[in-house]
Amino acid sequence: MSIVKNAPRTSTTIVIRSDANARITHSRDPYYNLMRRLFQEEETAVRGQRFLIMVEERQKSGDPIKTSEWEKMLEELEIGRASFYAMRNKLLGAGLISNRNGEYRLSGQFSKDLIDMAGWWWTAVLNENPDSL
Repeated sequence: MSIVKNAPRTSTTIVIRSDANARITHSRDPYYNLMRRLFQEEETAVRGQRFLIMVEERQKSGDPIKTSEWEKMLEELEIGRASFYAMRNKLLGAGLISNRNGEYRLSGQFSKDLIDMAGWWWTAVLNENPDSL
């Protein structure tokens, strides 16, 4: 039997919306809307948002959340262990957070992947000048 916290961190599905009115930057709560694109259930999206904000605040304070603090995270997020690790693995898989040296930190991998996809589509498929993106 595999342990949830050791489950493979694979890819994460994100909902893409082509409607200009659905842009995250047009939202009153962009963080929440990003989470709704990652998580099917609203409750999980809210917890994902709370966890990301906790990671962000602790990282900025110079005291990143340690992976060993998982029990404290369960209490603060009012979530079970399996649900916490499933949520965490989705955030890791999306490249929004990283787990380095036993600490959770915000990650730029999500942005890099989106830029890479956009650049490829713009140049290879649409045959546009990369400088015009």
